[in-house]
Amino acid sequence: MTTSTPRRTAPRAAALVATAALALTACGTGDPAAGSPAGPPEAGAELPTTDVVSQVEKDPAVAKLLPADVRERGTLSLATSVGAPPSATYLADGKTLAGQDVDFADAVGKVLGLRLKREVASFEAILPALGSGKYDLGTGNFGVTDDRRRTIDFVTYVNDGQGFAVRAGNSLKKVTSLRQLCGLTVATGAGTTFEATLEQHRPLCAKAGEKPYDVKTYAEQGALWISLQQGRTDVVMSTINGLRYAVRQQKGLRFLNEFKRLDVGFAFKKDTPLAPAVQAAVNRLKKDGTYGRILKKWGTEKSAITTSRISPPEIR
Repeated sequence: MTTSTPRRTAPRAAALVATAALALTACGTGDPAAGSPAGPPEAGAELPTTDVVSQVEKDPAVAKLLPADVRERGTLSLATSVGAPPSATYLADGKTLAGQDVDFADAVGKVLGLRLKREVASFEAILPALGSGKYDLGTGNFGVTDDRRRTIDFVTYVNDGQGFAVRAGNSLKKVTSLRQLCGLTVATGAGTTFEATLEQHRPLCAKAGEKPYDVKTYAEQGALWISLQQGRTDVVMSTINGLRYAVRQQKGLRFLNEFKRLDVGFAFKKDTPLAPAVQAAVNRLKKDGTYGRILKKWGTEKSAITTSRISPPEIR
């Protein structure tokens, strides 16, 4: 892995918060540009490769819920954001996609009897592209927020959220308020709502008469983790599942705590007729055990949901 130059955020909270509702990932991982393998882990061979999808069969009753034109063409155009495991990354060959998002999308396609036409896209481009009709659906560990629900529909499949990680010797025990970060240097993904959240709450430190926290953003997950390992940053803010996976792969790091939970879903343009069929497909995967096998493969059993829902209210 090579490090990328960190970007120190300027006072641009208003712009970040405004765009976070649509163009950023509330549960995003600070994904690198599409097509660029990311870490950790460096070795794609360390990723689980158990086949949990190939035996999934079409469910005719669920497939009948599809719009007639989709059933007729037999395909779905899917935009996938590639970032870091366990959501979506590349195997060691640098070409083969793997991750929880990949397995869930493939399994849903099988239940519906549809072939996925998958295209890798940068996460910030996917939601606007859905609205324009370029893709039928998108995956990118997209968190379901009230702001997003105004313009995007979601079909939930897991629960994730925001969390923190530190070096093993850090004195931080649990972050319940961003004020606890005052005076520290925080690493996060460039162009994510983690960055937006940090910028939005930056005044907390000044109001408390404390030194503001410094935010360094990285376009590559590998560079972000190197900054923490080398002591150039004090704490990482990212997805709960991504943090837990990363600290298992790297010695000397510690998952700190969950900060906020969010449902994660397949994303669609608003008022899509596809949502009921995809929702039924996810629930079918829960019934036949595939859902649990996918979570077990990626070590994300704590992210299980009871049932898939269409655009539920944001978790508060």
